[in-house]
Amino acid sequence: MSDKEQQNIIQIPNERLMSLDAFRGFIMFWIVGGEALFYALSKLDGVRSEILNTLIIQLQHVSWEGFRFYDLIFPSFVFIVGASIAFSLGKLQTSGSRRAAVRRVILRGLLLWLIGIIYYGGISNGLYDPETNRGVRLLGVLQRIGICYLVAGLLFIYLPVRGLVMAFLVLLAGYWALLSFVAAPGQEMVSFEAGRNITNWFDSKYLPFAKWSGTYDPEGILSTLPSIATCLLGVFVGLLLKNKKLTRGKRVLIFFGVGFIFVLCGHLWGGYHPVIKSLWTSSFVILAGGWSLILLSFFYLVIDVANIKKWAMPFVWIGMNPIMIYLLSTVLDFNHIAKRVLGGPVEEWADGILPGLGALLIAVGGIFLIFWLCQTLYKRKVFLRI
Repeated sequence: MSDKEQQNIIQIPNERLMSLDAFRGFIMFWIVGGEALFYALSKLDGVRSEILNTLIIQLQHVSWEGFRFYDLIFPSFVFIVGASIAFSLGKLQTSGSRRAAVRRVILRGLLLWLIGIIYYGGISNGLYDPETNRGVRLLGVLQRIGICYLVAGLLFIYLPVRGLVMAFLVLLAGYWALLSFVAAPGQEMVSFEAGRNITNWFDSKYLPFAKWSGTYDPEGILSTLPSIATCLLGVFVGLLLKNKKLTRGKRVLIFFGVGFIFVLCGHLWGGYHPVIKSLWTSSFVILAGGWSLILLSFFYLVIDVANIKKWAMPFVWIGMNPIMIYLLSTVLDFNHIAKRVLGGPVEEWADGILPGLGALLIAVGGIFLIFWLCQTLYKRKVFLRI
């Protein structure tokens, strides 16, 4: 590849922040199958170690209470959605077109919600069958992203920064109080256990149609409220990134410093108010927000401050087309495609050299396909703009 071609590939539009795209792509990488590489490494004969065991554990959700790296994926994406709001809607507000900003927020939010409905099967399984719990799922991952974008976007348009801070605090404190002091009907006391808390009860009572967990949904009604706070935290970050009075170095210190404090407070608060992703507890918001800030400080420092960019391009390719890649990953099983090419005799040959090497080759092949597809879409400027 020539220097001119390389320069064209790393050319990002001026209005975009490359570190945000790379961070988004890093998060998406794990969603679309990046963890397969580490699972394959764990099967490699003689490679298994305590470090690798720890990494494998971190690439699994906790069963209920607690926090691992994989529990950071979804809130980090919502966090980045918030940061993007400050850039995209801020530009419209600067041009004096509030009506256009409101229209964009409503249309995009509703479209994401509708895509989420279709993603989970739409009406292909009928409206709802209570015996099989199959049917329309009104609230899910994409639906939550759409709702967070819609509410946080409207708050950003109509409220000053002080109002946004108040909304953030009210959402956190209100949800904390609800879970901490209101017992679910039929329960003698407040509980955070699955199916016995007020959030799960509310879903079972008022959320119609299919639910991920049968009687309740981890992306349910009440737990959506604190996820909006996660999105607002991203909005604050976006405002800091746009603040020209701050130097880049100072932004790094703010992101890392506040992130460290949030992580510490999240762990401490978790001793009294459990960290539970499926309930999106207020302590989870603080803990996940802290780690998101720390990760962003790294990407911003290396890419936008130190100007070391080429290594991050594969993540940028993914990060500039996240919804399309997310949807395509459900249609195209990249590991399965790689196995069609590298399985059979090739896998047996590799396993003959070192047991488990064949699975590793397939995992690497799957990741190569992901990056190749994303780079192709990026170079051809094929983006799903919602």
